[in-house]
Amino acid sequence: MNDYYEVLGVARTASQDEIKKAYRKKARQLHPDYAGPESEEAFKELSVAYETLSDPEKRQMYDIGGPDALRGGGGAPFTGGGFSDFFDAMFSGFSGASQGPASRTRRGADQLIGLDITLEEAAFGAKKSVSFGTYAICSTCSGSMCEPGTRPVVCQTCSGTGSVTRIQNTMFGRMKSQGPCQTCQGYGTIIEKPCHECSGQGRVRTRRTLSIDVPVGVDEGARIRVMGEAEVGPGGGPQGDLYLEVHELRHEVFDRRGDDLHAWITIPMTTAALGTEFELTTLDGPKAVRIEAGTQPNADIVLRGLGVGRLQRPGRGDLHVHIDVAIPTKLDERSRELLEELASLRKETRVEPKRREQGVFGKLKEKLTGQ
Repeated sequence: MNDYYEVLGVARTASQDEIKKAYRKKARQLHPDYAGPESEEAFKELSVAYETLSDPEKRQMYDIGGPDALRGGGGAPFTGGGFSDFFDAMFSGFSGASQGPASRTRRGADQLIGLDITLEEAAFGAKKSVSFGTYAICSTCSGSMCEPGTRPVVCQTCSGTGSVTRIQNTMFGRMKSQGPCQTCQGYGTIIEKPCHECSGQGRVRTRRTLSIDVPVGVDEGARIRVMGEAEVGPGGGPQGDLYLEVHELRHEVFDRRGDDLHAWITIPMTTAALGTEFELTTLDGPKAVRIEAGTQPNADIVLRGLGVGRLQRPGRGDLHVHIDVAIPTKLDERSRELLEELASLRKETRVEPKRREQGVFGKLKEKLTGQ
């Protein structure tokens, strides 16, 4: 640990007034509002040095035993102080040494907005343009929160430390506690002239438009994270993350189930019996679909690899074409004659009850239950 006198840049014989002036000068140089976040540790060390040497009692202890004497070390933790020093040592972890001033710069909040996409965009991926309201850094003060040409001034109440020490006399002696400075709200500096454009926030409301990559295979309700593209934080702080919640618009033909697509068509019973071929417009363009002769109701024709692209793995799902066979409900006389003739030729005039064939699990249940 550096020597506190060297940290302040004063001689060991320096007066209290010299120590105070030296601190104020260095505080202006090292305060995070001036020098940036990287100077925070140096400013904390400067604050601790000033807090020690500006207190005659602490300074005397430091001169005798160094920092260890202040922490109760050096072999003589409680000499000369009675109950007062005892409680100072016991509660030092609670009252706390100065942690340095708080920073006005904070990270911006995350944002969540909706994103409508089509089935085609989900299947193949796409670039989408999204527009949303957010906070951007103030162009007038560049996030400093101060009116151009001005800077924060060191708080005279806490001398830039952001905290003040309060002493209360109790039956056990003096009790010390430390809390945020009420004058500067713990920041260590005061902005006397806030920026007129952003009212001292360092950021302003605006509207942004971004180009977003929609990944292949993204599904309804998924959230796409775009890091560092949400609102700027107070004091020009880092931007939060933007989340886009996906809503997939309904397709006029296809129903999506995971990576697969499903379509339903209705064919006449004659077509089901004789078979045919028709053209179906898929996401990949027109494709010929063959209906075999003797196709049954609820048949499923599978077109491999014509579904939705898979998220985070290669390949695509399938396209299922479900067949519904339309049975005529009204027949003219000639149509009835033809159907009756067909039924006679195929000997389909009798209706005979027949037990339905059981699958593997049905046969196993029958064997176990005897039913």
